[in-house]
Amino acid sequence: MRKYFLIIPFFAIFLNTLSAQQLSSISEPVFKVGEQLTYTLKYGFFTAAEAVINVEESDKKFDDHPAFHIIANGKTAGTFDIFYKVRNRYETYVDQTTLMPYFYTENRHESNYKHTDNVTFDHHTDKITAAKGVYPYTGKVFDFLSAYYFSRSIDVSKIQKGEKFELQYFLEDGVHTLSITYVGTEKVSCSMGTFNCLKFNPTIIPGRVFRKDSKLYLWITDDKNRIPVKAHVELVVGSITMDLTGAKNLKYPLNAIKK
Repeated sequence: MRKYFLIIPFFAIFLNTLSAQQLSSISEPVFKVGEQLTYTLKYGFFTAAEAVINVEESDKKFDDHPAFHIIANGKTAGTFDIFYKVRNRYETYVDQTTLMPYFYTENRHESNYKHTDNVTFDHHTDKITAAKGVYPYTGKVFDFLSAYYFSRSIDVSKIQKGEKFELQYFLEDGVHTLSITYVGTEKVSCSMGTFNCLKFNPTIIPGRVFRKDSKLYLWITDDKNRIPVKAHVELVVGSITMDLTGAKNLKYPLNAIKK
């Protein structure tokens, strides 16, 4: 399970609403420098991990273009930190206008397992260079973080219930495709209140972590921010729930439903 611990919940965070028709362009980014989102991940009733995602202005330029530097840190908490210590850090640099990734890096320490990778996206040659090799690609391909921030800025006002989308993402040794289904709207409560949300169901692959009938659901705010407030995934044993616990320096107001 070491390879997937914390990546599964993070993956849920970044899989919003991408389709081949919509990927051609984006509107103005819905986030700004200084944004910070914090989450807790619970295994049943127990807090298993904590995650923080920050948006910073990069001191590096790519192709002479300014970039956002987005950083996600995840770590285990409570008794989980005693028996299975995790310290994971993910970073991506994305173009401030197109939000396409230039460079992605991850540094994962999960108990005795360690993994690092540096991934370069060359948009001139349509090739990705990573630790395990060079991978050609077509269309738009993302890492976890860039996928999330790109998708937040796409107009989903005309999305229809039951509509399916596909996302291309790079992970360690190749480009993969994931299918996502829009379920509908729903009011969802998290630590920060109750929000009107859009609900999605990304496809998951059964195995040692997931059952054959396991479901993964993601709720994002139905407003200009498009922030994930909750995610829930069923495992072979138990389930994991992601909960939004903090949101600072947002570009738009985050309005909870008044009771």
